[in-house]
Amino acid sequence: MSSSAVVIGASGGIGAAFEAALIEEGAFEVVHGFARSRRDEAHIDLTDEASIEAAAARVAKGPPPSLVIVATGLLHEGDKGPEKALRDLDPDWLAKTYAVNAIGPVLVAKHFLPLIPKGQRAVFAALSARVASISDNGLGGWHGYRASKAALNMMVRNLAIEEARRKSRTVVVALHPGTVDTPLSKPFQGNVPEGRLFDPERAALQLLDVIEDLKVPDSGKLFDYEGREIAF
Repeated sequence: MSSSAVVIGASGGIGAAFEAALIEEGAFEVVHGFARSRRDEAHIDLTDEASIEAAAARVAKGPPPSLVIVATGLLHEGDKGPEKALRDLDPDWLAKTYAVNAIGPVLVAKHFLPLIPKGQRAVFAALSARVASISDNGLGGWHGYRASKAALNMMVRNLAIEEARRKSRTVVVALHPGTVDTPLSKPFQGNVPEGRLFDPERAALQLLDVIEDLKVPDSGKLFDYEGREIAF
């Protein structure tokens, strides 16, 4: 059966690499790339549900999707960035962080998961982060980013449970790409160990390999770029 792949955030470093790799591999009849910076039918804004619904309507024209990747994230913008202490908390910045990192991807799931047909293997994957693991948090700080991605992890678990009741072969997961050389990580690359800063192309290929190896029992979990489960 012919199918399509969807990349949300296709103008970002990892998202663009996902889109390029999927097109080059040629395993999907159509590869849809959506991004806030793109125009017309390729436009999507995770803070605007109407734009997400419109993007889903485009994909619904067929062929049906068997892979949906949400490759988005917000860590810093302008003079706002990850908080180091409670005194740095700002409610507006927290709200925006949650809107992009947690609410937006779940709204993508709301409109795109119903497009996946029953009876075939499919994957819905959203980029999360190791720092969102509550059990792995030994440093603190980065309150909004950690908490919003942790909220995403919880929604991934919820979505996996709900989706399994309707489509037993759909896998819903969160993925940790490692530290990737993109604008998101740029201000924080100084402390990355040698050999652990990945270029976007490598990061995308690593995660696509992880996605390819996923099994139904993996649904609802968080995996790193080597396919190792990260405890929530």
